Parts: sequence; C-alpha cells; structure tokens
Amino acid sequence: MKITITLFMTMIILILGCSPAPKQEDMTPVPASEINVDELLAEYKGGEWITDYQAAIKFAKETNKPILINFTGSDWCGWCIKLVNEVFSKAEFEAYAKENLILLKLDFPRSIPQSAELKQQNQSLQKKFGITGYPTIILIDQNEKEIGRSGYQQGGPVAYVNHLKQILLKK
Repeated sequence: MKITITLFMTMIILILGCSPAPKQEDMTPVPASEINVDELLAEYKGGEWITDYQAAIKFAKETNKPILINFTGSDWCGWCIKLVNEVFSKAEFEAYAKENLILLKLDFPRSIPQSAELKQQNQSLQKKFGITGYPTIILIDQNEKEIGRSGYQQGGPVAYVNHLKQILLKK
C-alpha cells in the first residue's frame, strides 16, 4: 500500500513539475527605441500600471499628464502592500488616475522574476531619483522634472487623491 501511494505521488510530482519554463524572449521588454507610440497609446488604457519608463515619458508627452512613479518592493515591503491594498486598488484612486495620471511601477521584488533589462532600468532610476526607502511615490512631468514626493498616507483612496492633488497644485 505504501509503495503504491509513493509511486502515485511520485508520478503526480513528475507530471506537474514538467511544465515548460517561460522563454526568455517572452520576458524581455521591447527596447524603448522600438516603441511605437501610436500603437501603445491605442492599447494603453488610462489607470493601468506600466513598467517601462521611456514609454511612460512618451505617454505623458502625448497626453500632457504627469507620471506617478511607484518605487515599491511589491512582494516584501509591508507599507508598499498596504498602499496597494488601501489606495491603489480602490475605485476612487483608479478613476482619478485614469483621467489624470500615467502610472509607472518600478518594482524591487525579492521573489518575483524580472528581466535583466527591467532590473537595470529600475536600479538606474532608483539612483537617478535618490530612492532610499519604499514605498516612495514621485510625481514628475513629461520633461522628467520632479513635481513632488510622497509615500504611504493614512486615510484611504479619497484622502490620497486629495494629497496628490495638493502636490500637483504646487507645480
């Protein structure tokens, strides 16, 4: 009986463990130089998080919207996760962002795989903006000029949207 169960479990593990790994080219972002802005704008729905900085700059220039950059550790940073759960995933924030912001997520995960190019981009931007902690939220204009900084704020999505509006008014 034990041998039968052991053989059965071994076969299940072998069957389930034999799914193919994703191909590297499937995980590699398109270089910024190859980005077709018209195609991207046609596909981009406002309020969606993107990960390509150059694409965000192009979207911002085309739409005349500021960019909200979320420097996050999405799978390990407690305050980052709290910000997503309490603000970024709520309808009030999503509605505001869709109409008023380009959302850029620059992630520094511990267990989520990223392409080498994405890691390099994120590390370069971390240095450029002098990021020392997470979450750090930076608002920039389409010319890459910093408008303001923030992080986690208590009060939920409405309070956070009002906080962002105040930062943008200082522009």
